[in-house]
Order: sequence, then structure tokens, then C-alpha cells
Amino acid sequence: MLLGIGNEYRHDDGVGLIVVRHLKAKALPHVIAIESREGLTALEACHKADFVIVADAVVSGVEPGTICRLQAHVEPLPRQVFRGSTHTFGVAEVIALARALNQLPRRLIVYGIEGKNFAPRTGLSEAVEKAVPEAIARIVQEIVELDIGQEADADAHAPKCDLGEGEV
Repeated sequence: MLLGIGNEYRHDDGVGLIVVRHLKAKALPHVIAIESREGLTALEACHKADFVIVADAVVSGVEPGTICRLQAHVEPLPRQVFRGSTHTFGVAEVIALARALNQLPRRLIVYGIEGKNFAPRTGLSEAVEKAVPEAIARIVQEIVELDIGQEADADAHAPKCDLGEGEV
């Protein structure tokens, strides 16, 4: 299952939705793609899924457009980098709640794309727009590797994230 979280009316906060819309257009076999403006609604949609990939904007202080892959089934997400303030209930909080309720998917991968501007307006900043094709390619590769039974390799070869001390 693919889950795009965001608010397309808050500039870069819409990147998760845009990534998932592009992935929907690819009509990947055996993949359900969902768009949500808030994480809590998404929790209900994916708590029974075995494997979930989430795309959302982050604010960590690294270069805008930087893509980070986090294994949320292994360790908690750093709450300070997910913009819960533009969602009713942020991704990190939803995943923490799912963990507390023992409802996490077996594998939960979060792709965070560093945003630059979260002001009220549509469209993405240039750096975030340029990151969209790379995020899509990484997610497609992850799905392909899962389909051919290489999920352990996906975790082993994934780039490490160095999230800064970003402010929400």
C-alpha cells in the first residue's frame, strides 16, 4: 500500500500527495495508493496492510528536496521533522499511536522529502519539485524488490538519513 500525506494548499506540504498521484498513474500491480490530508484517517486505511510506504514532507534543516527513507517499523520517527501542524494529526504521531496499539504494518517505510516553503499556496518549490522523480523512482524500486523477494536487500542498501534538528 502507498500512502501520500499532505496538504496541496500549503506549498511543499503537498509533495506526498503529488508523489502518490504519479505512482497511481503507473498502475503498479498489487498496489493500492491512497491520498490523505491527515495521518489519522490514513491509519484506519492501512493498519491491516502488511507493507506500507508513506510519502510526506519533512522539515529537518537539511537541503530542500533531500529524500530520506525511514524504517518506521523498526524505530520511532523523529517527531520534530514531520509537519504535524499542517495536518490534523501528524505522521509521526499516527505511527506512534499505531505502535502503542500494536497495529503497525509488518513493514512501514516512510519517505520524507525535505520541504522549503509551507505558506498557503499551491505548487511546490523548485528544489522539492526536482526531488519528486527521484522519490518516485526509489519507491518503485522498493516495490519491485519486494515483489521479487529482496526486501532485506532494500533495507540493507537504503541510503542512511541524517535528519537535522529541524523545527516544526
